[in-house]
Amino acid sequence: MRIILTLISIAFLAACNSGGLNRGDGVFAPGVAGEMDIDGLIVGHRLMAAGEHELALRAYMRAAAQQGLNVDTLSAIGSANLKLGRLNQSEKLLRRAVEEDPEFAAAWNNLGVVLIERGKIEEAAQVLRRAYATDNGNSDQIRDNLRLALSKLANSDYADPNQNDIFHLVRRGSGDYLLLSDH
Repeated sequence: MRIILTLISIAFLAACNSGGLNRGDGVFAPGVAGEMDIDGLIVGHRLMAAGEHELALRAYMRAAAQQGLNVDTLSAIGSANLKLGRLNQSEKLLRRAVEEDPEFAAAWNNLGVVLIERGKIEEAAQVLRRAYATDNGNSDQIRDNLRLALSKLANSDYADPNQNDIFHLVRRGSGDYLLLSDH
């Protein structure tokens, strides 16, 4: 009986050393936070998808510190700044990204969105056309953004966004109202 227990113990220890009991789904806890093998871009993308834009920006900045300011980190930081409403910073970073890689459709798309937000509709339409062509028309998001820019461009004759008309409501008789503007 003692020999059988010893053999079972040896077999068990051998399985542990060979990884026999540790194989599987990899559901073990990751290493210490901050290790170099953690990809800040992936973490940032997941945080962006969760709506945590400020945290995503921090993750992208860590990725930039590890990888350098390449097209991926520039585009990611620019996109996070876009979601945070920091349009000037976003535009500068996304312009650098498309200069570094003119074939990066996502960066062109995000630059187009920034330009729409900043009221630069003509340039936005050109940039989004470039994004759509670079992507070979495969992205619904780029197509929708291009449509938006083109519709804003077509309707720009109707309303001047810098014109601030003041309207007055004037009562005429009993229950009749007239809306007047100063222009």
